[in-house]
Amino acid sequence: MDHPTRTLNGLGQSLWLDNITRSMLGDGTLLGYREQKNVTGLTSNPTIFAQAIKAGKDYDASIRAAGQVEPETAFFGLAIDDLRRAAAIFEPVYQHTHGVDGWVSLEVSPLLANDTSRTIEQAVALHKQASVRNLFIKVPGTPAGVGAIEELIFRGVPINVTLLFSAEQYQAAADAWLRGLERRHAAGLDLDVASVASVFISRWDVKVADKVPADLQNKLGFAVCGQIYAKYRQLLDSPRLQRLQNAGARVQRLLWASTGTKDPKASDVMYIENLIAPLTVNTMPEKTLLAFADHGKAEQLMALGGDDVDSTLARFEAAGIQVEPLAQTLQEEGAEAFVKSWRELLDTIGERVRATA
Repeated sequence: MDHPTRTLNGLGQSLWLDNITRSMLGDGTLLGYREQKNVTGLTSNPTIFAQAIKAGKDYDASIRAAGQVEPETAFFGLAIDDLRRAAAIFEPVYQHTHGVDGWVSLEVSPLLANDTSRTIEQAVALHKQASVRNLFIKVPGTPAGVGAIEELIFRGVPINVTLLFSAEQYQAAADAWLRGLERRHAAGLDLDVASVASVFISRWDVKVADKVPADLQNKLGFAVCGQIYAKYRQLLDSPRLQRLQNAGARVQRLLWASTGTKDPKASDVMYIENLIAPLTVNTMPEKTLLAFADHGKAEQLMALGGDDVDSTLARFEAAGIQVEPLAQTLQEEGAEAFVKSWRELLDTIGERVRATA
């Protein structure tokens, strides 16, 4: 019998893990996921690191070794150590796919979400500090972040654009990426700068759960994804991208994120089974990965937009849900949630630093 994760992979979608802990790096868990569950990359964010560092003593020795440094400096040291180890686990995938897959991701400080120049500065510094070829720097697709993306791609920094919620936000990020590559092309630079664009899904359905009738529950995320996927396919077909590909560029792949089901009454693998598309990535929480490996079905590819998506979105509009303004709210709330996790993370590290002083 074929494993669901292998079937998913065979349909042209990469499966990444949206989690990282020191123990999974050290005890063979992550390697096992690569070998047995077809996991070919990993994403992290401030919330994931906050949970990992709070959960136990795994990081205490490293915090002690860092000495009396600022909590943010200490954190980036810890995170880069972890992500280097993860990157080494996925290095064979990176080599085998010639750099398409096998990536890990590190986020810039969420405090910089509205600061273009400092985002650029920190992303360049982190990329240099990590010195790992299969590490993405995560930059939010906020209006300020979009300005940073163009410049960072131009400078050759591989970018995972995060916190994208709508077709409009996705388009802005893709355009920034294209402009960065076009500037490289004009300057005679190598165009092989990898990127993914990460669309957050489950938060849509959580946000409107108590505002729509039962037959619209858990439908908004899929409708928005349908819109975004259609934009992605238009991008792939565009002469603008094809000219760059002809000069050596690779595609900025679309990545589905926030794919853990939040509704206890819904299928725990619905955001995996219904978002299968070639030349995309789905990054999933550990619980969702294990659920999908156990009882998921990889049976059909996503349809390309069309009337279904339009009619579903029209029904949400009729129920008083306006997609684009809500996308902006979701992006702002997502950025705020990461700031909250970030402050908790730095507080935890600060306490541990003082405790070891």
